Amino acid sequence: MRPGDDRESSVTSPSSSRDPNSWNSLPEPPSSAILELVADLSEEFSKREALMHALASEFAQKAVLTSSWLSRVDFGWGPERVKDVSKGIWNPSSYAATLTIVSDPNGEYDDGDHGDSLYRYSYERRPPGQDPRGGSNAKLREAMQLGLPVVMLRKVAGGKFVPVMPVYVVKEEPERRRFLLALDESLRFLPDPSHLTEDQRRYAERVVRQRMHQPEFRSRVLGAYELKCAVCDLRKAPLLDAAHITADTEDTGLPVVTNGLALCKIHHAAYDENILGISPDYIVHINRQVLTEIDGPMLKYGLQQMDQRPLWVPRRVVEKPDRDRLAARFDVFKQVG
Repeated sequence: MRPGDDRESSVTSPSSSRDPNSWNSLPEPPSSAILELVADLSEEFSKREALMHALASEFAQKAVLTSSWLSRVDFGWGPERVKDVSKGIWNPSSYAATLTIVSDPNGEYDDGDHGDSLYRYSYERRPPGQDPRGGSNAKLREAMQLGLPVVMLRKVAGGKFVPVMPVYVVKEEPERRRFLLALDESLRFLPDPSHLTEDQRRYAERVVRQRMHQPEFRSRVLGAYELKCAVCDLRKAPLLDAAHITADTEDTGLPVVTNGLALCKIHHAAYDENILGISPDYIVHINRQVLTEIDGPMLKYGLQQMDQRPLWVPRRVVEKPDRDRLAARFDVFKQVG
């Protein structure tokens, strides 16, 4: 019985009304329509999973998804458009429910974090006099009812997006003309997402940071640094990270480009461990003790020869690393040695 349905169920328990030893007590086989629906949804889950794998692979290589690339993605069933040209909700006719949604942090809709664990997503606006719940919103409602995962494309620049996936529609608030989304499958099953315990809140904040804010931060930082390490100029995007200058665990550790550095994984780790430091005049420094060590070529060429090397910084002034943040972080490096 659906929530809110006050009709009494006409189905009685087999154990209470049937002889358990009778073959009539066996449940009836599912109808062909139900079997067909299950098969269709099984294939749809498979297609959505394959799409998310393709999006993740492209994002790992390019740190961004472009509108051009999203217009023709082949993830095993031939090339498909996976983003609407002009609307935020993409409802291809061959799918049971919404496939992707677009969220623009600087757009006209009131989309964004909702409490500690959810994300609010506004209805697509409808012409005056038409049902606000209709149109493209109807298939997003289907995604909620069928439990289908959806891809959210967060806009980071004109024609450029970061995938957040999978997301799940967990609630609809018609009076506010919006849906509420869980940004991770685990967040779907919190007993009361609007009122979290302290442990649940910490967990939800970590998940939301990992699933949405960190990928978006990486995309913006790597884009500003032209997909190369600021220390060694390595241009292999899968081996590049967006390192925070002020740690994201601190209140001032905001996910903004000026608090970021594009670093390859070895130099990111060295920066976090204060083996590598960066002074506010954009010069790379290597820990004195490490400079005296003798080891293999990675130590020599990967770290020691980076000492006193100028840091490569973005060309635009508004994207260059903040000197005050670098100075505070460099003080910690000097204390370590």
